[in-house]
Amino acid sequence: MLKDALSSILGKTELAGSLAQILACVSKKGRVTFHEVEETVGNDAEEILLLGYEWRLILPMRTRRTSSWDDRLLLFNPVELYEIPNIVRYLAERACETGLWEPEVALSELFREMGDPHWNIIPRLVERLWEQSKNYRITAIQIQEICDGLGLGDRVDALIVELKGSGVISPKLRSPAEVSRAGAVIFELNPSLLTRTGFQ
Repeated sequence: MLKDALSSILGKTELAGSLAQILACVSKKGRVTFHEVEETVGNDAEEILLLGYEWRLILPMRTRRTSSWDDRLLLFNPVELYEIPNIVRYLAERACETGLWEPEVALSELFREMGDPHWNIIPRLVERLWEQSKNYRITAIQIQEICDGLGLGDRVDALIVELKGSGVISPKLRSPAEVSRAGAVIFELNPSLLTRTGFQ
């Protein structure tokens, strides 16, 4: 079921089945080592992890300094640890049951369990972020404007913290020139949410 859901966002790739195995494993255990990935998928381990990282489905736990996605160090040593963002865990667990990749449902469920008082508006918020983004990037100013439009302007700081913690966005800390041009903090949106089966 999870393989079918992943195929719907990744397109035709022979790696969908192996990636589904790893996601299901990390979803249950919380994290996985490179050695365990190798034991599960064999010689495809590095390619699977690269694909998972590209889609922000799997993230290396080792970082340069911060936990932002572009500060993560993708290494392939036996003891290296990998994790999945919270939102991906919700997506994967639901996909195991339904065979569908459903960002709107996963977002509502995750934010409701987090105790967010506006959990039912979060899918609409993320959809607006996607509509305003360029190359999966959006500025803090744009997030403020979108929150204002949804009547959430007084909660923008708290929502940014929740969106980061849930794995929906991550600050682009390694692009100072880009931030300087934008005049605001830039965030990367998780591409696994912004697919033809999701908000496109």
